Amino acid sequence: MITFVIPGDLNTPTGGYVYDRRIIEGLRASGAGVEVRRVSTTFPFPDPAALREAARELASIPDGMLVVVDGLAGGAMPRNIEHEAGRLRIVALVHHPLAKETGLRMDQAAALAESERRALESVRHVIVTSAATSELLTREFGVDAAKVTVIEPGTDPAIRATGSPDRRVELLCVASITPRKGHMTLMRALGQLADLEWHLTCVGGERDHLTARSVKDEVGRQKIGDRVTFAGELRQAKGVDPYYDCADVFVMPTEYEGYGMAVAEALARGLPVISTPTGGITALVGADAGVLVPAGDVDGLARALRRIIGDEAERDRLREGAWRAGSTLATWDEAAAKFAAVLARV
Repeated sequence: MITFVIPGDLNTPTGGYVYDRRIIEGLRASGAGVEVRRVSTTFPFPDPAALREAARELASIPDGMLVVVDGLAGGAMPRNIEHEAGRLRIVALVHHPLAKETGLRMDQAAALAESERRALESVRHVIVTSAATSELLTREFGVDAAKVTVIEPGTDPAIRATGSPDRRVELLCVASITPRKGHMTLMRALGQLADLEWHLTCVGGERDHLTARSVKDEVGRQKIGDRVTFAGELRQAKGVDPYYDCADVFVMPTEYEGYGMAVAEALARGLPVISTPTGGITALVGADAGVLVPAGDVDGLARALRRIIGDEAERDRLREGAWRAGSTLATWDEAAAKFAAVLARV
């Protein structure tokens, strides 16, 4: 039996939860027994009650069991993990270090970094979703490289996007509205492109209501309200497919990403990508599938958008590169098989 410890609802439609859910589905499909233990949604900032609840959950797991703790919770409860590490085979699943989340105060980031460092010292193994995160844990958190395995997310095979039916270039951003995803940078860049024909659709929940309000206010200030549609959060996994299909360009100026699952999904549909060189995105996009701009660079993003929106030949070239890159991505079945192989050795 494998126990996954997850903060909150496993069906939450964000990248980390999708990864957890698809790996669990793959393990079960291969015949493995998997149970899911839920801890508080307050992680990674648990109150004392949440930590006591998490301690009870871990304590109730029988000796010798294999336990995979999602990093959103594990990195914030080092004392609990230290207490149970002697009797449980604990594996940390790190999507990206908690301290790298945008919008944290310096003291919060420092506390999370120290907390996660302690937790990772106690676990038997660490699974990460990109080589970039593996290197980061080794360099900044002191984790032994031999203790870390990279298992990138899978990507479902998809049909090639047909694109916009008219001359207007359809831009798509698939990301929860939080400070880290760069929506403010995107709206400010698009404000410089009033002379071009484009429309942007943003798919993703308003995880941070203050940020969402600020982004929509910025849309008003840039006078692009008639060109931007907020589609909200889509609870069904396939609900985003029509948006990908009618898009011409995928854009996500994220400030930090562990891997970049939405970028991979765009490539699987042959969509050129405009994003940032962070986490796994650099390796995903390469030189021929899109353009990467430093995070927060409004003018640089505007230039990249102008280039791709205004030059159909360049857009076609990158579309071909994206389709080639997408064809090389691993499936979820392959990711789950790698996950199972690592767990078998712990």
